[in-house]
Amino acid sequence: MHYREYPPHPALAAHLDCVWAAQAPASAHHHRVLPDNCVDLLWQDGGQAGFAVGMMSSPILVASSTSVRTLAVRFKPGAAGRFLGAPLHVLTDQRADLEQLWGRSDAERLADALWEYERPERARLALIEGVLLQRLRAAQAAPPSALLAQRHADGLIRYALGALEASDGGLRIADLATQLGVSRQHMATLFRQHVGLSPKLYARICRFRRATAALQQTRAPDWSQLALACGYFDQSHLIHDFQQFAGSAPQHFLRHTG
Repeated sequence: MHYREYPPHPALAAHLDCVWAAQAPASAHHHRVLPDNCVDLLWQDGGQAGFAVGMMSSPILVASSTSVRTLAVRFKPGAAGRFLGAPLHVLTDQRADLEQLWGRSDAERLADALWEYERPERARLALIEGVLLQRLRAAQAAPPSALLAQRHADGLIRYALGALEASDGGLRIADLATQLGVSRQHMATLFRQHVGLSPKLYARICRFRRATAALQQTRAPDWSQLALACGYFDQSHLIHDFQQFAGSAPQHFLRHTG
């Protein structure tokens, strides 16, 4: 399967992790997508409109029997809302057509442009970036009071996400709220709207990602030591998270990713 990531347009770099393209093989195939604390927008050839995949709290299995080309953007955590025009909690564990989010006319116009002519892969992705730049400029033209509130929320979310990522999910949520000078309830409300997951669930996925990365470095792990090294209270908590986020016990996950 062809898969390639590209750095985003410089004006979008604060909001996008990357733009990417993929082409699945013509034979029947499937692959498992794990929660990664990101929101993606995807367009696939064949005349389909684009769609958003929200934050995930469990794995999904993507199956296909034909060769499919995909163009996509991956947002940084907490950044997708201003481009989608919707609070992110409504997209959690959901797929939403861009016709619903942007309106049918805008969604169809972009989908048609992406596949109308033969273009290099990166040139197709540039068309998507152009539309995102337009939406970003429109968001920045909001009334000053709305922009001030948005910037305040952005600052809190950016600090919170950075702290959770830096600690691999190990930072206590109560301590994080104290650092921010807000209540846990207020922080949970901000996460619900701007991230799509609760702070605790976001932190758990950070910890899970650390554990999956650690498994790539060893073929015969000491599971108790791995759990402790990755911030879990004990092995049973590690197993619980793998069952929720990977759909299997860590031993089974290791066998099928080796």
